[in-house]
Amino acid sequence: MERATRRRAYFWMMGTCVVLILLAWNLVRLWSTTAAVVMTIVAAVIPPAAAVVANLGALDRSAPAAGDELPRRPR
Repeated sequence: MERATRRRAYFWMMGTCVVLILLAWNLVRLWSTTAAVVMTIVAAVIPPAAAVVANLGALDRSAPAAGDELPRRPR
């Protein structure tokens, strides 16, 4: 994945997380506590998934070297 695409996906996922939490805690809980709890649980699962999506392909060939790689020994 391209870096801009990964970044866009990350922000969409985290934005969805924030919206779910705000809706669950401020609006949905007035009608259904169960639905608010389910929305909160779904929102809790999104950040780790967003981190995985944001880091997909971070170590591919197009990424600059971090400088902590071990030099290869000649054989």
